[in-house]
Amino acid sequence: MDKSTTQNNGNPKLIHLQGMYQDYFLDYASYVILERAVPHIDDGLKPVQRRILHAMKETDDGRYNKVANVIGLTMQYHPHGDAAIGDALVNMGQKDLMIDTQGNWGDVATGAGAAAPRYIEGRLTKFSLEVLFNPQTTEWQMSYDGRKREPVTLPAKFPLLLAAGTDGIAVGLSTKIMPHNFIELIKASIDILKDKKVQIFPDFQTGAMVDVSDYNGGKRGGRIKIRALIEKLDKDLLAIKELPYGVTTESLIESIIKASEKGKIKIKKVVDLTSKDVEVQVELLPGTSPDVTIDALYAFTDCEVSISPNACVIHNDKPRFMTVEEILEHNTFRTRDLLRTELEIKLSELLEKWHMASLEKIFIENRIYHQIEECESWEEVLTTIDRELRKYVATPIDNPAPNDQRLRLMRDIVEEDIVKLTEIRIKRISKYNTFKADEHIAALEEEMKQVRHDLDNLTDYTIAYYKRLLEKYGKGRERRTRITSFESIQATEVVANNAKLFVNYAEGFIGFGLKKDENNVFVSECSDIDDVIVFRADGRFMVKRIADKVFVGKDIIHAAVWKKNDERTTYNLVYSDGSNGRCFAKRFNVTAITRDKEYVLTAEAKGSKLLYFSTNPNGEAEVVSVQLTQASTAKKKQFDYDFKELAIKGRSSQGNLITKYPVRKVSLKEAGKSTIGAIKVYIDDVSGRLNNDGRGRLLGAFDTGELMFMLYKDGTYEMTELDMTRRFNFDELLHVGKFDPETVISAVHYDGNKGLTMVKRFRIETTKLKERFSFLTDHKDSRLLFGTVAPNPQVRYSMKLKNKKMQGELNLVEFIDVKGWKALGNKLSDQKLSEVESIAPPEKPAEVQVAPEKLQAGDSIEFDVDPQTKLF
Repeated sequence: MDKSTTQNNGNPKLIHLQGMYQDYFLDYASYVILERAVPHIDDGLKPVQRRILHAMKETDDGRYNKVANVIGLTMQYHPHGDAAIGDALVNMGQKDLMIDTQGNWGDVATGAGAAAPRYIEGRLTKFSLEVLFNPQTTEWQMSYDGRKREPVTLPAKFPLLLAAGTDGIAVGLSTKIMPHNFIELIKASIDILKDKKVQIFPDFQTGAMVDVSDYNGGKRGGRIKIRALIEKLDKDLLAIKELPYGVTTESLIESIIKASEKGKIKIKKVVDLTSKDVEVQVELLPGTSPDVTIDALYAFTDCEVSISPNACVIHNDKPRFMTVEEILEHNTFRTRDLLRTELEIKLSELLEKWHMASLEKIFIENRIYHQIEECESWEEVLTTIDRELRKYVATPIDNPAPNDQRLRLMRDIVEEDIVKLTEIRIKRISKYNTFKADEHIAALEEEMKQVRHDLDNLTDYTIAYYKRLLEKYGKGRERRTRITSFESIQATEVVANNAKLFVNYAEGFIGFGLKKDENNVFVSECSDIDDVIVFRADGRFMVKRIADKVFVGKDIIHAAVWKKNDERTTYNLVYSDGSNGRCFAKRFNVTAITRDKEYVLTAEAKGSKLLYFSTNPNGEAEVVSVQLTQASTAKKKQFDYDFKELAIKGRSSQGNLITKYPVRKVSLKEAGKSTIGAIKVYIDDVSGRLNNDGRGRLLGAFDTGELMFMLYKDGTYEMTELDMTRRFNFDELLHVGKFDPETVISAVHYDGNKGLTMVKRFRIETTKLKERFSFLTDHKDSRLLFGTVAPNPQVRYSMKLKNKKMQGELNLVEFIDVKGWKALGNKLSDQKLSEVESIAPPEKPAEVQVAPEKLQAGDSIEFDVDPQTKLF
């Protein structure tokens, strides 16, 4: 369809409808990008935000204004509805930076909305008044209806965009800029002015923890992970204290309930105790591991969120994708330019004041006003004053000689200057004080000198400006979000066992929907996202995703939950090759597969047969008995074969030849030990998680049956089996490592019952696992002051004797022998020590006058020792 119009020459002009839509869409897209969704790089504001702040400044009198009133005022500049303005206003108010709020403005943590605009009030903060507004440096434009003028951008002298953050969706692009820390932004701006390289990272009002390893400067393609702060209150209760950015307590609880309903996590109930501070308590079912549950909360709920930043801003009237460091650099240098402009304006104003003050002084002191008494016209008055003034002043156009004694003006005298002189009242002339006038002119000259100095040293001036902002407004704006790194959580490792794996060995079915009967055998607990590995008697295996009921082939000989990259579980098998009758043995792992694909473990030849198969969780190598057929020509019809002679190879390897004669039977003779050695276990110093990937500090090599040992700051210890899913809190730990029965624990502790500081050394005598044993007395004031498993510990301690602070050093091994774990030990002091710290053993033992172990209660101590020796 075509539309006809008439050109100036009367000929019709054809406009294609397709072209119309293309132009209209482009116009609309440009409008949304430039005028609605994307902030401007100069002031960091979207148009609606800028218009709100401008409207508030226009009516600012230091008092609060009703939000409804502010919305109405903003509508003079913003051609959209009140709802959009109100939402933007509340959003800015909740960020506690530009708007000082009063009333219920909602809560970013709970997701509660603000009260109606007629009930809440706001005003500009002192900070925004200082950094955002200056009519002299503002570029103005007319509002949409031509009745008002509004700023093109505000002269912001602070990286507002990076401090507040923003997001918006336009046509064909979007922006998402994270909020950053106020103090860090100022310090980074100072570093930029000092020509240093900077790097900044997000900081959120809600706190929590953030992994910025893939932040990529906030540019497209980057990603951050944010995790809630979860604390263990006890073995059955977790508390979520800080939320990820953009997550509310309501959405968090909803995600936890959904994960629980799907069986991903096992919880009893969720309780929201949030008031001033966030606290969502998660009560666990009895027997549920709190460490695994914490990981599951991160894996399956909004306790962990992933955000893809996309820093897009309007720059030179076009959308541009930048890094946050580039945005900060632009804002920093723009601040410097604005400060330069302000100084230049100030200098111009000072020059003007100095110029008029100087002319006024000459006009009054030299009584030039008497010269105009006889003038008959206004023109003659102006001419007379101009002529008389030039007797005492020289202007730049006069090109005065070096010996000219007249006052040098910085600009020419214009008619406006003379008119101002004629407007001086007689009363002012009569009370004119030459001394005060000279002081005033001198003060102006001093101020101009300082402004010129600031202009000549603009970078230093800008740095000082930022430091004043930091000193004035930085208090209480410290970083809330902890920067850390997160280990990857495999969902299959932390998902709750919400199903039971059954196998029908004869018919070839597996699944969690099978009913337990004589045909269906229970194998293990599992989850509904687990994979199951199945071996069959025909020498084939496959891995299937668990389901309600799935067919995997008849004659199953082994089925179990399969873990990817499991290098410990080892399969041993013996098979005969159907092509030549030879018998082979091999050992292999299954670390990676293609799901639902069948793999052949024996020879491909027809008649190949699986003779023996075993599964070994820690690489054990057993001894088997091999019986040949009676028709075999071999002299020895039965012999033993030890699998430890075999190396663990790939599943497709042929294996090693056992015998070339036909085999009748292979049977287990003797269980074996692990051949792959102990597992090297590390602990991540950031997350407190165990791993065998080499991340963090090595705890030791753990073999089958070896235990872990933990010494806690509260005076307890614990032994457990190796559990790679466990998470440790370093705030409560003194030591974690491999348990050695010969390890001696040395402790300095305060006995609340006796009011004495004691020293004890003991070995572990308990055998019960997963239980914390206290080696202190049960008095409420008993405290562990120092604890270690070091072989030769020495400490420095402090105490007060007769109101004097005394220090001492002590070798704990020399002080007390190893005793029982319940013994109190030997007395060190009659009171609680103020500080105990470990020190390196001296090269030569210190010689003391009094042996501490010989001191008894009530004994006096005489300090008469070498000045280099420290005693208590």
